[in-house]
Amino acid sequence: MTRLGILEGSLRRESLSRAVARAVPGIVPTGVTCVALPNPGTLPLFDQDVMDAGLPGAAAAMIEAVAGLDAILIVTPEYNWSIPGGLKNALDWVSRQKPMPTLEKPVAIWSVSPGLLGGTRVHESLRQTLHCLGMNIMALPEVQIAGAKSKVDVATSRITDQTTEDFLRGHLNTFAAYCSTWAAGRAA
Repeated sequence: MTRLGILEGSLRRESLSRAVARAVPGIVPTGVTCVALPNPGTLPLFDQDVMDAGLPGAAAAMIEAVAGLDAILIVTPEYNWSIPGGLKNALDWVSRQKPMPTLEKPVAIWSVSPGLLGGTRVHESLRQTLHCLGMNIMALPEVQIAGAKSKVDVATSRITDQTTEDFLRGHLNTFAAYCSTWAAGRAA
């Protein structure tokens, strides 16, 4: 894996998950380049009539960015036990491109929450959508950052808890190895 796209699940400027997503470039393994994907808030609501009239520029930019990646990391909150609407909307736009730019692309999910469960329930519904997009999901180890208010500085987009940072670094190393193994198997 060389080009890792970071997809933020939150639209909120001072979101905990957005801060974690923006900290990723500072903790990735050597040789990995991070690409910040357009925030889902830049996209219009998916509407087939709009698409039939011509792909909106923001949607085209998202699709083009995703197509140029080797893998994707989604960093998201959980809304009502599921996927935030903006994130689902972004995935809906990307899914309409033929061929899908997500097809067989490795993906990992990090959920971030101020609560005790760390956004654990978003994983299942998000995985279901990612399967539909033909993505290669690294399901384990799962990443749920619980109690994130005490572990993340939103103002500086830094992870302030060393145990959490170490865990996330380890997860990124595992994901990089997962992507390399997947790519080698695909090339064989």
